[in-house]
Amino acid sequence: MTPRLLVIGGDAGGMTAASHARRRVGVEALEIVAFERGDYSSYSACGIPFFVGGEVTDIDALIARSPEEHRRNGIDVQMRTEVVAIDRGARAITVRDLDSAAERREPFDQLVIATGSSPIRPPLPGIEAPGIHGVQTLGDGVALSDDLARLDPSKARAVIVGAGYVGLELAEALHRRGLQVAVVDSGKQPMATLDPDMGALVAAAIRGLGIELRTETKVDAFETGADGRVSGVVVGDSTLAADVVVLGLGVEPNAALAREAGIEIGPTGGITTDPRMATSTEGIWAAGDCVQCHHRVSNRPVTIALGTHANKQGIVAGENATGGDAKFAGVIGTAVTKICDSEIARTGLNEEEAREAGFDFATSTVEPTTRAGYYPGAQRITVKIVVERTSNRLLGAQILGKEGAAKRIDVLATAIWNDMTVDEIAQLDLGYAPPFSPLWDPVQVAARKSTYQS
Repeated sequence: MTPRLLVIGGDAGGMTAASHARRRVGVEALEIVAFERGDYSSYSACGIPFFVGGEVTDIDALIARSPEEHRRNGIDVQMRTEVVAIDRGARAITVRDLDSAAERREPFDQLVIATGSSPIRPPLPGIEAPGIHGVQTLGDGVALSDDLARLDPSKARAVIVGAGYVGLELAEALHRRGLQVAVVDSGKQPMATLDPDMGALVAAAIRGLGIELRTETKVDAFETGADGRVSGVVVGDSTLAADVVVLGLGVEPNAALAREAGIEIGPTGGITTDPRMATSTEGIWAAGDCVQCHHRVSNRPVTIALGTHANKQGIVAGENATGGDAKFAGVIGTAVTKICDSEIARTGLNEEEAREAGFDFATSTVEPTTRAGYYPGAQRITVKIVVERTSNRLLGAQILGKEGAAKRIDVLATAIWNDMTVDEIAQLDLGYAPPFSPLWDPVQVAARKSTYQS
């Protein structure tokens, strides 16, 4: 009988694992079946805010590979089919057809769990009202876009609950569509992964767009109108009127299926794996947002929901499920986003994370320009770095600026990945021409300032 590889989840982690396994092993040697409970496979979740905002007008542009394309490549993708149980002892899963509600058992020799993550929905009064959206899957994005289409954007009011990456990207999307937008966050500054001083710059950029930002504000409930739809967000003694609400409170790993099967779950709530993406049960692998990762700088477990990690982990899981010996090298928390023309980036550890990890550190902040100061279009850029005092090793970095700012984080991410010191960064041979950078690139200006301070 042909061995079977089953994959739970039809997006980045799962379908990358399936595709990589298929490239390694011929159709005759391995049967591969993937189960996806939604309506789309292999899509760009990171592109959803830009579809909602109208920059991307064709939903198909976000789909890397359709179920039909996967099937032509020898992967049986079964859509709208939810896996409801894993039987480790019997080496079988129970699947449910969401259209007919019929259930059946599917045996496996190897299994990849790629169940992703879900938007956090706090148990507040009114949270289930129509018009309140959590946006994680492409189906969620389509539902939000369809809901917005019923509104007159010149009169409609939107409230974003949470000022993290997704919250701010969707605030921009709704702002672009012409809605009146308010962002509510319980923290002192938006983007908790940034230090407060950098978060304050983001707050100023948000307010500068005409978007209302309320920090240190807790949501208590959601009000509804006569039609049952959301009509307001209750914050303390006041209520923010809302025709649509988007939850941007972050996500949590979809690890319940693994937990119920007796597979080990880590302290972050994600599935525990080794560097080979193997779970605590032999022959069962995991990849993507549902997985707990190792942070290379703090040496602590983390869950970071990014397609970049999911794809890499999927390759490792797919290779090892077919007899290989690949390893996932870990993460350092690199991320970029934007709010209209303001670009934001971070990598490694911020001050609080460095403190919690036990580092003795110093920080350095500079404000040079993205191009030579005399060249047209030069813009101010703020670069902050976190450096270990004893070794001068770069621990983390944050960047805020206009066009040409965010992707500079990649230089600093590469430096952190390779345990470089600020002295070494200052000596890097980086590209220079007035249209692209000053004589000293901003990342090197920050490194040089740190070397002088040490």
